[in-house]
Amino acid sequence: MNQWVLDGLGQGVKSTRYPDANERAPGVSPGLPACPDRLREEDAHDLAARCPTGAITAENQQLAVDYRHCVHCFRCVRGLSSPMGWQPGYEWAYFASRDGAELKQWPKSFTRALHIRVVDAGDCGACLNEVRQLNNPYYNMHRLGFFITPTPRQADILLVAGSVTDQMKLPLLEAYEAMPPPKLVMAVGACALSCGAFGPSFVAGCGVSGVLPIDVEVPGFPPPPLAILHGLLVAAGRKASAAPSDVVPAPGGSQRVA
Repeated sequence: MNQWVLDGLGQGVKSTRYPDANERAPGVSPGLPACPDRLREEDAHDLAARCPTGAITAENQQLAVDYRHCVHCFRCVRGLSSPMGWQPGYEWAYFASRDGAELKQWPKSFTRALHIRVVDAGDCGACLNEVRQLNNPYYNMHRLGFFITPTPRQADILLVAGSVTDQMKLPLLEAYEAMPPPKLVMAVGACALSCGAFGPSFVAGCGVSGVLPIDVEVPGFPPPPLAILHGLLVAAGRKASAAPSDVVPAPGGSQRVA
């Protein structure tokens, strides 16, 4: 034990500096596609046709991306003369069905220590693996006051991953109803937001919104740990929500939430 302590002191703190500082280590985020300013009409429609989930749509020379459907396949980047742009960030989480006013009514203690009930609602394993990384020494969400709880009766945030299969609709609803108010629902990943590449089908549902109201959305397939951590900070009121125009740029320069 003494040797472990000495080794730890010698190596120093290895946890990410986020959110106090931007994380610049390589490989922490796959990034998201970014719409170019203007393309030839045929190039824009070619890009849209390449997207397997319909996340990219084209209108004349303008493109729009619905990040709730994006699965990071990079087909819009590779092997094209006019590829999509790419943004390397990870602060993607945003308020969904509620405007955040309810969060301001939480006691201050809630913003510093929140308990999370994680529900696998038909996840393929990808998003839950990223959620699991938040407990490792590098991301160490405990230092920010976030803790996993095995029971919804002690939970403040219901974190849901997966497309919500028929078998999970009732357990998910029961978990939500067992949570004491105030409570939030955070949907993590493309499947939880839009059924992703797997649904709707006889084994996959159409996401969390068909069962519960979503408060915070974290797009990605899967979203990296820092994106999920940003979502938790947004839910706690300690980080700003991504602007809708940042999440879904619409054709013609207007703003919309897909």
